[in-house]
Amino acid sequence: MPEQKNSKENPQPQEKLTRRDFLTMGGVALGTLAARQALQPAKANPLAADHPEGEHKWGMVIDIDLCIGCHYCTYACQAVNNLSDDMIYNLVLTETTENGQEFFLTRPCMQCDSPPCVHVCPVEATYIRPDGIIAMDYTLCIGCRYCGIACPYDVRVFNWYEHTELSPRVPDFGTPEVPPRPRGVMEKCHFCSHRIDFGLERGLIPGVDAAATPACIVACPTGSRVFGDLNDPESPVNQKLAVSDNPIRLRSELSTEPKVMYIPPRVEEE
Repeated sequence: MPEQKNSKENPQPQEKLTRRDFLTMGGVALGTLAARQALQPAKANPLAADHPEGEHKWGMVIDIDLCIGCHYCTYACQAVNNLSDDMIYNLVLTETTENGQEFFLTRPCMQCDSPPCVHVCPVEATYIRPDGIIAMDYTLCIGCRYCGIACPYDVRVFNWYEHTELSPRVPDFGTPEVPPRPRGVMEKCHFCSHRIDFGLERGLIPGVDAAATPACIVACPTGSRVFGDLNDPESPVNQKLAVSDNPIRLRSELSTEPKVMYIPPRVEEE
C-alpha cells in the first residue's frame, strides 16, 4: 500500500467489523433515527430536485458466484473518485458459507430506500435524490461522522486530508471524473451519479451504455455486477433478478431496503 504524505493527519484505515460491531451500529442507527424523527422531521435538500421524482430508480445486483475477487471494481472506483488506498468506497471481503466454502463479497453503498445515514445527518448534507441515490452535499458536511456510525454496512469513509495527489489506480483503471472533496468530510459511493446524469442528458441508458454506467460495473471482467433502472422491467438489473433464485439484501432485518441486491453463492454439497 503506497505511503500517504499526509499520514501525520491521523488517517483512519478501514477495518472489517465483527458481527457484534454491526449489531451495535444497527442499534445506534435505529435509536438515533427514532430520536431525530421525533424531534425534527427531515427536510428535503434542494439538490434532490435535480430529477423528476419516480422517473428512475437505480439498483444493482451482484452475483456472488461470478465474483473472482479481482478488486477491479474497487480500483475503478478509486480512479474515478481519485481515492487513495486508505479511502475505499467499495469493499471486497472474503466470507465463508456454513459449510466453510469461501466466496467474495463486494460491498458498495447499499443506496437504501430507508437510509439511517440520511436521518441522522444534522445539516442535511446526506440526502436522497428522487432517483433513489443517496448523495452528499460536501458544502454542507461538517464532518461529525454521525452518518458513518449510523450506516450498518460500514461503507462510509472520512476524508482526513486534502486531495493533492492522483490515486495509485490512475491511469490503469481510469482517470478522476469528479471534483476533489474538501478535507474533513464524509465520503461514499454515489453509483457514479455524474455518469448517470451525463448519460441521460445524451440519451444513453445507464446499465447498458458504458459512459452512463457506474465504473465498477464497467470494470468487472466477469459480469458479476449488473446495473439498471428498477422502474424499467426491461432493464439489465430486472432481467437479472427475473432469472435468479432467492436474491437477498444484506441486513434485511433492519428494514433499510437496500437497492443493492445479491445472488447468493451456490453451496457445494459435501
